[in-house]
Amino acid sequence: MEKEAYKTLKFKGNEYPCCTSLTMGIIGGKWKTVILYHLIDKKLRYNELRKEMPMVTERTLSLQLKALEDDGLVNRKVYTSKPPLKVEYSLTSFGKTLIPLVKSIADWGDYVSENHSDE
Repeated sequence: MEKEAYKTLKFKGNEYPCCTSLTMGIIGGKWKTVILYHLIDKKLRYNELRKEMPMVTERTLSLQLKALEDDGLVNRKVYTSKPPLKVEYSLTSFGKTLIPLVKSIADWGDYVSENHSDE
């Protein structure tokens, strides 16, 4: 009996066993979807993101922003025309494809908070 070939999904040099694994590999973790949520409607500077997410450490925020940038979801624009240096983060067109998913996750969180918080 021949063994069936195992099909994997590939993204940015990584292999994933299924579509949900790929999705969670890109946006999973405690802070990535939170960052994406705050960037849905506006560009934000690093310190503005920190104010929106006071519980995240600076190191974690930097690492998560870098990972989102490496995956093509977040754009980092550096303005060097005049001091001080200004850096803004925004969603790329690829990142914007996640808006319905991120909004659904946020809506579900609101639902759980309102209806199941005492369980």
